[in-house]
Amino acid sequence: MALDLPQGMTITAPIKPEHESILTPDALALVAKLHRQFEGRRRELLAARVQRAKRLDAGERPDFLAETKTIREGDWTIAPLPEALRRRRVEITGPAERKMIINALNSGADSYMTDFEDSNAPNWHNQLDGQIHLRAAVRRELAFEQNGKSYALNDTIATLQVRPRGWHLDEKHVLVDGQRVSGGLFDFALFLFHNAEEQLARGAGPYFYLPKMESHLEARLWNDAFIAAQESVGVPRGTIRATVLIETIVAAFEMDEILYELREHSAGLNAGRWDYIFSAIKKFKVDREFCLADRSQITMTVPFMRAYALLLLKTCHRRQAPAIGGMSALIPIKNDPVANEKALSGVRSDKARDAGDGYDGGWVAHPGLVSVAMEEWVKVLGDRPNQIDRQRDDVQVGAADLMAFAPEQPITETGLRNNINVGIHYLGSWLAGNGCVPIHNLMEDAATAEISRSQVWQWVRSPKGVTVDGRKIDAAWVRALIPEELAKVKASVGGGAQPTYERAAQIFEQMCTSEDFVEFLTLPLYEELEEAELDAV
Repeated sequence: MALDLPQGMTITAPIKPEHESILTPDALALVAKLHRQFEGRRRELLAARVQRAKRLDAGERPDFLAETKTIREGDWTIAPLPEALRRRRVEITGPAERKMIINALNSGADSYMTDFEDSNAPNWHNQLDGQIHLRAAVRRELAFEQNGKSYALNDTIATLQVRPRGWHLDEKHVLVDGQRVSGGLFDFALFLFHNAEEQLARGAGPYFYLPKMESHLEARLWNDAFIAAQESVGVPRGTIRATVLIETIVAAFEMDEILYELREHSAGLNAGRWDYIFSAIKKFKVDREFCLADRSQITMTVPFMRAYALLLLKTCHRRQAPAIGGMSALIPIKNDPVANEKALSGVRSDKARDAGDGYDGGWVAHPGLVSVAMEEWVKVLGDRPNQIDRQRDDVQVGAADLMAFAPEQPITETGLRNNINVGIHYLGSWLAGNGCVPIHNLMEDAATAEISRSQVWQWVRSPKGVTVDGRKIDAAWVRALIPEELAKVKASVGGGAQPTYERAAQIFEQMCTSEDFVEFLTLPLYEELEEAELDAV
């Protein structure tokens, strides 16, 4: 289909007829404008990430910034919250897939974060179909039938929030002046253009979640993009509100500054726990003194995670900003009442801790968990929408607390095998177009797959990468286990998409055993989505 493209823009992917309603000339003009205005700064900030990673590899350690001390010590607050974002006790997350959107909005959660990032495989059609579904949902028009069952939106639904891709991800199919555009700006611009005015008319607004940030300068870039975009689409400055996921350990040292940069557009911070663990491994991957135990042992109660969670809470409430707890990966388990009750108990415990600490809400990954989580928030909050007034002046967290990495043991063969199994299973599903996958009764996304592969890479290289029974984890052992775990994955998924799991096993082995550490597993995988996408048209 021939589109009326802005001057200098090229789209390299096939376009379905229904996508023309999203890829309109004016919407694409906004994409092009934001690209030309901000792409240079995006590339500079990504280059700064690389340079900082090199310094950390050389032994530098993060600390609170001397040059922004006045911001941390100031008495400023974020702009007052819109009514639609004052009550966020339970937020449900998931990809922008039609059935998921309807079930999530109808789930009884206060908010639904629809995801173009970690729980989404960003092939071209997923991105555009998601935009179509969300546009219909905003207008209460989203409905469909499947297997004789009808799905439609209730009269009362959750508040919609959208997570675009992070700064590190491109949209490879859209070029402006010969350069790929930012995947995040592409997702953001299309949603804002098509929905901002409609959302305002319905009593809410364009609300976003911002992932993978590593500095307040990256938050400043988003804020400047918000200002430019609001002016372009004709909505008042401050209409956009955004919650930042603190999911990198370096961002944990700049939480005040991130809130400050976004203060007229801020909706608080979220404790993105799984990516945070991955970030710790990635940032200190060559430190011979750094090593973490099996993934299952790294809970929110271990020292460095506890310090991060409490500092985030204190920082947010001091600035009159919501503090939102992270995701419990547990999901309901059918046909096993004992295992199901254990999972539900884990969710209750997770949310009870966050609510008791003072958080204003937390995430779940499944509609069946909304009521379970909501009970814990109601116990603490009653009818109150949040507990932002609960200041945590008792919390004192320093740089050493944020880097109190423990435990180092146990590391087990079971943990090693689980990492390999989850990595292959998730990567195979991702290559097949599914970025949110239940594996071993946990909801896995890109963040948990990142932990799996980075932990194996680090165990192979660390002198502390030794199992409790005294065996050193090395590349040969990893290579020997991969075929065994691949066979288990194939058996668990049945006959579908077998070639993607074979390729996933190859990629996982390369990532875990090569000398170079791949910054994000989604970067090389994204380049491999092309052939499957073209075949699907």
